Amino acid sequence: MKKQKILVAMSGGVDSSVTAALLKKQGYDVTGVFMISWKEKGDCMWESEFNDAKKVADKLDIKIFTWDFSKEYKNKIFKYFIQAYKQGITPNPDTLCNKYIKFGSFLDQAKKLGFDKIATGHYAKIKKINKKYYLYHAKDTSKDQSFFLYELTEDKLAHIIFPLGKLTKKQVRKLAEKFNLPVSQKKDSYGICYIGEKNMQKFLGEYIKEKSGNIIDKNNNTLGKHNGLYHYTIGQRQRIKIGGTGPYFVIKKDYKNNNLIVTNNSEDKDLYIKNINIKNIHFINSKPELPISCLARFRNLQKLIKIKLYNNKIIFKTPQKAVASGQVIVFYKGKRVLGGGIIENYVTKNKI
Repeated sequence: MKKQKILVAMSGGVDSSVTAALLKKQGYDVTGVFMISWKEKGDCMWESEFNDAKKVADKLDIKIFTWDFSKEYKNKIFKYFIQAYKQGITPNPDTLCNKYIKFGSFLDQAKKLGFDKIATGHYAKIKKINKKYYLYHAKDTSKDQSFFLYELTEDKLAHIIFPLGKLTKKQVRKLAEKFNLPVSQKKDSYGICYIGEKNMQKFLGEYIKEKSGNIIDKNNNTLGKHNGLYHYTIGQRQRIKIGGTGPYFVIKKDYKNNNLIVTNNSEDKDLYIKNINIKNIHFINSKPELPISCLARFRNLQKLIKIKLYNNKIIFKTPQKAVASGQVIVFYKGKRVLGGGIIENYVTKNKI
């Protein structure tokens, strides 16, 4: 029987390396690809990551190629990322990376080259039930990445493998040692998708002109200065350096007057919201009849909360703290991902 040809996205990290090793052990015909998506301003961090991926490929005796998606990344993700901050909203580039790069351009190219499926090191599960494909929460709830995958489609799920979905991070680390992979002790990386860990204030300052203004409380008392409203998001408490009886939390960004409005009450009622508007709603499988009651989260790994979902609005069963425009909210039925949307703004009334 002919082996299935699997194309593995290899980033040079532990997760994608173990993914490739597991699939080869399971008898698949495995090929690796290292994706280059960020090459701005002489940033060559990808070169050291590729070297790690190449060492793993050599260890596993598989081929590895480099594919350059930097143009797609810049046009479809980074431009939106910067524009969103300019508009005062807080984007989530990881979901866009998955939509346009990993499960967009990468998957399309794999199909053209005759590969049966692609695989990544995401912590999520795909289940085939009655010839239909569904996305589920990973076994390791502390590493689950289903939140970032809500824009996948059933057709795409049929061509994807997530070998780590049934494993814990601890088990993956042990497997990396068992396979004697050269990256077995490598630390996990965080930060902006494909760009990596950055000082966000400094990084954004390279692309957005800073405009200083006042930091004020709800009584219009001036407490200090900010150097650009785009540096802050609702509920944020870090980097509000005004001293006094802190810590302070962002409750509003007043663009008309260029004021950052804060409170030193962590349970201030203005930090909570009951209803929100959402846009760009996407369902992985068929769209359910709305409205429906389901579960959701608007931050990765956040405890699932109860909501009622309408066509473009959501009512939280209990008011939620620090909900930021521009972020995504993902819907769940138990452990299955239904889909998600982008938080647009707040609903001022308690009824829809």
